[in-house]
Amino acid sequence: MTNRYERMKAQRRMQRRIRMVVEERRMARAETPPPSDPEKTVEIPPQALRAIGRFPVDAL
Repeated sequence: MTNRYERMKAQRRMQRRIRMVVEERRMARAETPPPSDPEKTVEIPPQALRAIGRFPVDAL
């Protein structure tokens, strides 16, 4: 029979192995996202420009 420390150590090792397998499977299933262009501009709809925080902005 193993002592408490050895059982805890074995359990941590098993958890670590399970986590590694789960992560490997997750990465294998994950689709590669399309490459994003950092230079691409994003259109901001006009209704989003009405207020910043709590105050309406009229100067834009």
